[in-house]
Amino acid sequence: MKIHPNDLALEELYLSLEGEQQTLLLHLVDCPTCRDRFQPLVFRQGTKAKDETSIYEGALDRGQEALETRQAALEVERVAAPGLFVELMSHPPARRNVLLRSRGRFHSWGVFELIIERSLEMGSRDPAASEELALIALQISEHLDFASYGLNLVEDLRARAWAYLANSRRLRSDLRGADEAFEKAEIHLRRGTRDPVERAIQLDLKASLRRDQRLFSEALRLLHRAVTIFLQYGQHHRAGRCLVNMSTVHHSLGTPADAIPLLSRALTLINPEQEPRLLLCTRHNLVDDLATCGRFAEAQAMYRQTRPLYRDFTDSWTQNRRRWVKGKIVRGLGQPGQAESLFLAAREGFIAEGIPYDTALVSLELATLYAEEGRTADLKRLAAEMVPVFSSLHIHREALAALAYLRQAVETESASLDVVSQVAAFVRRAQHDPDLRFEAPGKAGAS
Repeated sequence: MKIHPNDLALEELYLSLEGEQQTLLLHLVDCPTCRDRFQPLVFRQGTKAKDETSIYEGALDRGQEALETRQAALEVERVAAPGLFVELMSHPPARRNVLLRSRGRFHSWGVFELIIERSLEMGSRDPAASEELALIALQISEHLDFASYGLNLVEDLRARAWAYLANSRRLRSDLRGADEAFEKAEIHLRRGTRDPVERAIQLDLKASLRRDQRLFSEALRLLHRAVTIFLQYGQHHRAGRCLVNMSTVHHSLGTPADAIPLLSRALTLINPEQEPRLLLCTRHNLVDDLATCGRFAEAQAMYRQTRPLYRDFTDSWTQNRRRWVKGKIVRGLGQPGQAESLFLAAREGFIAEGIPYDTALVSLELATLYAEEGRTADLKRLAAEMVPVFSSLHIHREALAALAYLRQAVETESASLDVVSQVAAFVRRAQHDPDLRFEAPGKAGAS
């Protein structure tokens, strides 16, 4: 051929092969030894092939026409999908199930594909709705025309739907259910094209589950594999997202210094137009890790670069964390008064949102600040507020025990800066380890 075949032509070639032939082709793509053996065999057939050129050219022309027709049909489906999605979701679940069983217009690749992506988008905001969407997509997949779309490609998207469903279950703290969903995702991926990018998407999501299960070494191993695959196939944005995920594992491990180079590299890979909030999260996490490591001047410089993004996201979740990290920076730069105002504002915001751990942690930032300045009365007032507020927010029992100990120490005026710092360190660790047990400072230590 004088020109390289397009992606659709290559896809059609692959799908036209039987299972064993597909396996042979995949091996040929990956194995340089077999490619070297294969090339002269093809040339050996050159003379014979010339006699049949006109036959093959006609077949290729017909195949190209079929591919173009199929691509046009897919584009029509994708244009129609948003309207069909809105119509489908306007019905209650029982009626929706009836429509999915009986109405063929919902049985399209466009609708299937759209619902899967909406499932991912909903994951962090509403995990239950995300899981529901993934299940709807899987229901649609049972009615797709495999001859038109290709069973292998349908299996790929089924695998992705199960992976998104698994992630939704993880976010709802159903870790066992998430593991079960990932097992099904892997089964469908093996039945599909075994596309490396689809595999990397699964690895990325599964690493988040392993992080929540406190299997940190495995989480990092899975993410390293995913990053390697994404970069190999030019998926730079996804590789950047994986690096952010890796930095989160280090945050859970209490090693923010190891997260900083990962976040810096992620900033070079993330497409800001594709996912602006991911860019904000990456920059914010980098600011926070720099401040945590005492690199306050660098944190301040990055914070200033990030201010336009902070202004773009006015939601309370973002703004409370912006105030908190800015408080850390100005405190480190010797401005305790401004830090106190920022910590108080963030604390009130977290209480209003009903977020227990962030409320506890920013309160302990205040407690440390008061202890440093010898403000015993303010420390007593803050400690007296902590336990009832956190009891109502259902904070981790051992973290609550640590805060109760701090309150008692403050009341007896035995709460040194070291005691406040040790309690704060325990609460930070307990956020990521529900099995951690608190022991009062001076004893054997938390285990």
